[in-house]
Amino acid sequence: MSMDSWSVYDAKSGFGELLDACVNKGPQMITRRGVETAVLVDVALWNRLSQEARSSLKSLLLSPLNREELGPPHRGSVTHRPPTVL
Repeated sequence: MSMDSWSVYDAKSGFGELLDACVNKGPQMITRRGVETAVLVDVALWNRLSQEARSSLKSLLLSPLNREELGPPHRGSVTHRPPTVL
């Protein structure tokens, strides 16, 4: 699916047209100084994507992924403090 691209200036001046394009054609890309900055999507798509993105611990544990592949989370470098005298 290719998205139409709108500059911030065009998006501001034709906001109603941008909304119509979003509803009728699908997601619309908004660029600032030629850099892709945001995507405008209609509410139905947003709700569907938000619902799909919610993952619960139960679904993770019941997923077919090999649990050994998950491994423990990376904790970074560990620093130890010297013991304090009480």
